[in-house]
Amino acid sequence: MHRSLSSLTQRIERALDERLVPAIYRDVEPVRVEAAHLPGEPVPAGEGLALAYEPFTVGQPWGPAWSTTWFRLTGEVPARMRGGRVELLVDLGFEKAGPGFRSEGLAYTADGTPIKGIEPRTAYLPIARAAAGGERVEVYVEAAANPRFTGAVTPLGDRDTASDVPLYRLDRAELAVLDEQVHGLVLDVRVLHELALTLAEADPRRHQIHRALEQMLDHLDVADVSGGAAAARARLAGVLAAPAVPSAHRVFAVGHAHIDSAWLWPVRETIRKCSRTFANVVALADEYPELVFACSSAQQYAWTRQHHPQVYRRVTEKVASGQFVPVGGMWVESDTNMPGGEAMVRQFTHGKRFFAAEFGVEPREVWLPDSFGYSAALPQLARLAGFRWFLSQKMSWNQTNRFPHHTFWWEGIDGSRVFTHFPPADTYSSELSGRELAYGVSNFADHGRATRSLLPFGYGDGGGGPTREMLETARRVADLEGSPRVGVRAPAEFFAEAEREYPDAPVWSGEMYLEYHRGTYTSQSAMKRGNRRTEHLLREAELWCTAAALRAGHPYPYDELDAIWQDTLLLQFHDILPGSSIAWVHREARQTYARLAKRLEALIGPALTALAGSGTVPLAGNSGPYDSAGVPALGLAVPAEVEAPDVSVRTGPDGTVLDNGLLRVTVGPDGTVSAIRDLVADREVLRAGAAANVLQLHPDTPNKWDAWDIDAFYRNRCRDLTGVTSLTVETDDPRRARIRVTRRDGDSAYVQTVTLAAGERVVRFATEVDWQQRETLLKVAFPVDVHAAHSSSEIQFGHVRRPTHTNTSWDAARFEICAHRWLHVGEPGYGVALVNDGTYGHDVTRDPAGDALGARGTTVRLSLLRAPNYPDPGTDRGTHRFGYALVCGAEIQDAVREGYRSNLPLRRRTGAGPVAPLVEVSNPAVVIEAVKLADDRSGDVVVRLYEALGGRARARLTASFDLARVDVCDLLERADAEIAALAPVVVEGSAVGLVLGPFQVVTLRFSVLPSRQA
Repeated sequence: MHRSLSSLTQRIERALDERLVPAIYRDVEPVRVEAAHLPGEPVPAGEGLALAYEPFTVGQPWGPAWSTTWFRLTGEVPARMRGGRVELLVDLGFEKAGPGFRSEGLAYTADGTPIKGIEPRTAYLPIARAAAGGERVEVYVEAAANPRFTGAVTPLGDRDTASDVPLYRLDRAELAVLDEQVHGLVLDVRVLHELALTLAEADPRRHQIHRALEQMLDHLDVADVSGGAAAARARLAGVLAAPAVPSAHRVFAVGHAHIDSAWLWPVRETIRKCSRTFANVVALADEYPELVFACSSAQQYAWTRQHHPQVYRRVTEKVASGQFVPVGGMWVESDTNMPGGEAMVRQFTHGKRFFAAEFGVEPREVWLPDSFGYSAALPQLARLAGFRWFLSQKMSWNQTNRFPHHTFWWEGIDGSRVFTHFPPADTYSSELSGRELAYGVSNFADHGRATRSLLPFGYGDGGGGPTREMLETARRVADLEGSPRVGVRAPAEFFAEAEREYPDAPVWSGEMYLEYHRGTYTSQSAMKRGNRRTEHLLREAELWCTAAALRAGHPYPYDELDAIWQDTLLLQFHDILPGSSIAWVHREARQTYARLAKRLEALIGPALTALAGSGTVPLAGNSGPYDSAGVPALGLAVPAEVEAPDVSVRTGPDGTVLDNGLLRVTVGPDGTVSAIRDLVADREVLRAGAAANVLQLHPDTPNKWDAWDIDAFYRNRCRDLTGVTSLTVETDDPRRARIRVTRRDGDSAYVQTVTLAAGERVVRFATEVDWQQRETLLKVAFPVDVHAAHSSSEIQFGHVRRPTHTNTSWDAARFEICAHRWLHVGEPGYGVALVNDGTYGHDVTRDPAGDALGARGTTVRLSLLRAPNYPDPGTDRGTHRFGYALVCGAEIQDAVREGYRSNLPLRRRTGAGPVAPLVEVSNPAVVIEAVKLADDRSGDVVVRLYEALGGRARARLTASFDLARVDVCDLLERADAEIAALAPVVVEGSAVGLVLGPFQVVTLRFSVLPSRQA
């Protein structure tokens, strides 16, 4: 029997491939082809249609990498096609690649109206549903020669390094009649055949299907498939009509096209991918009224509105009809590990504001199917932004541990929860195949408690979206014996029903760490530094512009700040900030970060000048949340001289010793820090016999995804950089001593500076690298004499604790972790923090194995640079600067304070005198994260603050302006009674008293009395 079934399978598949599919189209008629080539940037459709076209033939090469070719296709429907469904078939050179990863195009009518995308598996254009014969055909196709990347090292990732050799050839351009009976037969056979293959060999349903397929093939004349298609379909009608069993799993199928906002293509190409995909979707929605298409990323809608207004107008129509559904409510599908707290807030607020303004809708589900792990801060931020549900599937990529749930409550660091679902088919680009449907059912972890799951279908990553074949399949499996019941539904319908069915779903608490793609915390260093600096410049710009508006009547730059935020949010997309895109993407991102810095400085400077007034008093502006050098947080004042001994310097045979009365730091002859003595605690900070600030090189050759991955075996080899080219001591400033060490290793050069300042228990480091390595990981190590059971890493609005041991497979899998401005390790009574100004990758390990008695130390390392070959073979070559510091005797609150100070240095100004802070908070455990004017341009002041230590905190917030009203708001700055109940406030004049729970985020909106606004 097994041999017989195998033979039948071969017979069915060969009949499909060689007999049925080729018969879908008949009566082929070539069309005339002309072409116009654009080697540079794309042009609008009006310009493209007006280009000078020259004759072109099928089979002729076209398209050097990243170029555009406009094709003009003209012809006439022949009389013999009368009554047929006529389509224009165009193959730009697709071969067997899926949509979005090779050549693709957007078709237009002669007047410039977009028709639909031309891509693999959707390479047709409708001409006539029932042709009369004689119809004139004139179609233009804007064809993009996007190169296909296979994982090999290639110069194709940037137009500046790509060759001018054509990549493609035009393989097809002809009119044909779609034989709808044959097309239907192909779909019938595929659905049944794929279903049968998923059923057990002993299942009677499998044999019933096979018998029907066999009989159909026995009676079908393969020499006349068109003539026998209707009768063949009739023979299969019975098995297709058998209904699913009552207990069949329910699949909510949602049309989808995950479009990476940049990845193996630049942003300018993403804009065109959106227009092609959206044009496909709206055309398909006309033909299939049941289609529901979920689309996230407000940025992509905004691009389409700007660049393809005709497509956008059709999108708005389908949003109104419920077929095109905005989801996610974010500006882009961002990375969630590295963006700062306020940036994550703005992802939500900018996305939701756009969807509300453009469509009058407010999504309730966070939609992040492809981001590389999920911060434990997200549940609270999602709830505060008005979301209730969360969707992803990326955790199915885990290398070591299987995530235990598909439907569950996800709990964040503050205790907030969102109802969460992972599609059990483990994909966001399903083709609705029998294999995917069956796998989704068998893989579902919550059987017996839940009966439904969600399945996004449609080609993605590079776009494309659903096809008519997928929708026809959905119709056939809506109620089919042996299959789950499939209904094309909206995501909100799924979530509402799933939550109602399974309110007591299990709880997953804390971060969802992806056991994969760990290299994204480090790849493309300029992305990390640019992101960090831009986030902090935005904080400064909003603070000082708010203060200048209230104090000096300085105009608040609403539009400019909005535009800068949106550029920043785009760069946090999950293949840009993580460093996993082609060279072109990162080159443009570096340029954008530089422009944003200039624009923000142009806002900060005039605002500070307006605040300081005319005068000659030397002032410092402190935009951080803590006093610094006597300058109050969020204010301007004359810096105070630190009352502490000068730093002494002593050089001997064992190295150079820096001593400020609090710390004694020894830098050895090899330039590493050989000892740090904490004179306050009277203990050594470093592990005996170990050196700190040691640069270490590891081979970095992951098994698969170069820019994405750091694989555990990298730790098997390590080489310390201890060779010294020069070592100099700078003692010109008695309040600050520096040791400068230069090194060279191969083609790379390193300059390390160690600084100790008066009055600080902080050793500061700067490392400049001219990086010329390939496939190498650079780390810097700090082995500290602290027996730490866990590390604490800053995330958005708080921190997470992770074990330093590897007791379980879950612990062992976290061998590379993400932290924002600081990472802390400690034992009762003593701790140290490693703070940084622009890096994210870390690892924390116990001392090497051994049987010695006593407490073991802990080594904390920062990941500084990588050098992957793919997809950007030039990743990070060039000069980089890293700033970091070791805070000795640190509690968590010290780590928080020094993290802000390292990223928000004082700004020097001259003026008339001190400027008091707009707002002050009484408790150092409560941190003010943002001060801004309200988005609705009412002139209200918005202050966002949070509890930073993980405990409960009572605080008093004092404003320097008269209050007309104080509201506790959601993140969109709307008064919210439910949120206010969690953060009751007491207002006394210009002071607000409140109590915050662990890691609680509170947004306060102050209405200012008019008399005090200027």
